[in-house]
Amino acid sequence: MDGTPLPEIDQFKLGSYKFTVVRDGINISEKPYETFGTNQDPETVKALLSANFLPADKFLNGYTPALIDTGSDVILIDTGFGASGRVRGAGQLAEGLKAAGYSAEDVTIVALTHLHGDHIGGLMEDGAAAFKNARYIVGQAEYDFWSDKAREGTPAEGGHKAVLANVVPLAEKTTFIKDGDSVAPGITAMLAAGHSPGHMVFHVESEGKGLVLTGDTANHYILSLLRPDWEVRFDMDKTQAAATRRKVFEMIATEKIAFLGYHMPFPAVGFVERQDGGYRFVPKTYQFDI
Repeated sequence: MDGTPLPEIDQFKLGSYKFTVVRDGINISEKPYETFGTNQDPETVKALLSANFLPADKFLNGYTPALIDTGSDVILIDTGFGASGRVRGAGQLAEGLKAAGYSAEDVTIVALTHLHGDHIGGLMEDGAAAFKNARYIVGQAEYDFWSDKAREGTPAEGGHKAVLANVVPLAEKTTFIKDGDSVAPGITAMLAAGHSPGHMVFHVESEGKGLVLTGDTANHYILSLLRPDWEVRFDMDKTQAAATRRKVFEMIATEKIAFLGYHMPFPAVGFVERQDGGYRFVPKTYQFDI
């Protein structure tokens, strides 16, 4: 009643697994055509947004960590901004977990799709591990790239420093994985590089139900999915990222399974169907409730 907004969470079941999705924060930016469709005429990008009932001059980006309670493990996928984001209203993961009935101490595994700042910022709190009872799972190729001193003096130096501060201190408790490795029973990693050198997606399966946590494979539900070949400013290898988008979402569309995209409209879960040379995002409704 003091006017403080409550943390936004969404919970649903996938087979016997319980998912909790937390909105870590949002960011509103100008000129979407400078981020998405950077190889297109800006008017083409604006027209597609307008045709889909969205503003042509602004876009909202959300950040969505997810918790998977398997009954034997409590697995956190990505961690949001942490303390560094709270000055601008982000970093809400801890409050969201509390609202869902969990604490940081309950988390037994933290698995990271990749090592960009909005995914690793919540790993440390006041100089100590935020999830003190957890072990960590990180893609080997991703870690090798960002932890390498060769990043110094390059555009990737800021990311390198963030990994040194947030990920390297946890290395002794980290399992480094590659394509096809298991994260936990029913959860398998798949290399989906392009957005970053070792970006991973995670397949989850329980009692015949499937869902893919796609991380940053697609970062906008219209501009990245309906036009998967359009370049995105934040993709490090833009050609590879576009090919990966098609590969991952073609698989999801073919198998007719759900996906959870870190930057999709909250609660960031839905399905895709083929449309107009790309994929149409279909948000979840009551599929998981009955």
